[in-house]
Amino acid sequence: MKKSVIIAIAVIVLIALLGSSAYNSMVDKQEGVTKAWSNVENQYQRRSDLIPNLVNTVKGYAKHEKTTLEGVIAARSKATQITIDPDKLTPEKLQAYQKAQGDVTTALGKLLAITENYPDLKANQNFLELQAQLEGTENRIAVERGRFNELAKEYNAYIRKFPRNMFAGMFGFEKRPYFEAEAGSEKAPAVEF
Repeated sequence: MKKSVIIAIAVIVLIALLGSSAYNSMVDKQEGVTKAWSNVENQYQRRSDLIPNLVNTVKGYAKHEKTTLEGVIAARSKATQITIDPDKLTPEKLQAYQKAQGDVTTALGKLLAITENYPDLKANQNFLELQAQLEGTENRIAVERGRFNELAKEYNAYIRKFPRNMFAGMFGFEKRPYFEAEAGSEKAPAVEF
């Protein structure tokens, strides 16, 4: 009887130790994913903050390009209204967020394309500086999205491996979605001169 009680206690202690270690590791990895998501949002916010300055600079030169300017402003407004709690990040919410940000990218592309019609604008120092900052921000967004996907992959693999998958289910750790390529991005844009 004593031997079986000691074995039972040892098994319980071992399971408790494994469970607490797995739990703490899952929390660390989950926090890494949450931090990476925050960095993604930070870069999108930076882009959003640059847009009004860019629009106002272009307005001075291209007063009759009203629909393009309004499109940029509307896309930015819509994108800034979508917020996602990192703990409730679902594939559907991420897709909606990604679509709104994609709309901003498309609108900015149209805005930058109209500069071809305004040689003075292309030479304007404020415009050039804003354009460079915007390009840098787009690069930062791509880097942060890649980091988010990498940490989400590590986290997802970690919680799915045995025996951690049992503890993950027990403690409510769920798989995180990834950023995915936008529809149509597999086709290279046509460049014409």
